[in-house]
Amino acid sequence: MNLYVLRHASAGTRRANPIIDTKRPLDKEGKQQCMLVGSYLNALNVQFDAIISSPLKRALQTASLVGTEVGYDAKILVSETLAPSATVTNFEKLVAGLLQYENVLVVGHNPNLAVFLGALIAPHSIIGVTGQSDKPRIRLRKGAIARVDCTRRPGILNWLVDPRILRGVYAKVTKSSRRKTSRK
Repeated sequence: MNLYVLRHASAGTRRANPIIDTKRPLDKEGKQQCMLVGSYLNALNVQFDAIISSPLKRALQTASLVGTEVGYDAKILVSETLAPSATVTNFEKLVAGLLQYENVLVVGHNPNLAVFLGALIAPHSIIGVTGQSDKPRIRLRKGAIARVDCTRRPGILNWLVDPRILRGVYAKVTKSSRRKTSRK
């Protein structure tokens, strides 16, 4: 199974009231990030068997926009396992239940999504000299997506891209597709 781990796109500034913050929608930049990620996945010919999202509005919108861009027409599943308060144990149970699928997209939040990704690729943490866990620390910017091959444990991180990279590539490709030639 290929697991695509996507952090929700930009949703403006965090609200002090947690009830209001759960309803925070994507901003204009976040919607553009979703289109870039969707275009990238289209270029790779990725088709999802399932899309699972955190119940928060910004994650659901990210899942919906990316899903629409790649032509996903089934219902987006909502799971508390991807909410900001979720645990690694619950995430691992979710992944274990998805092994019958070929391509799955999960959309969630930092900091736990980065921890989940680290647990997939390095499930056994090593306690170092400092007494702290040496799990990989993976930075997921807003709108960043990673592909992990979960056919064996530990999973293999195939790639990780964020919208800044995609925006740069998109700008370079659309600027000019003709090669520059010298005039003599």
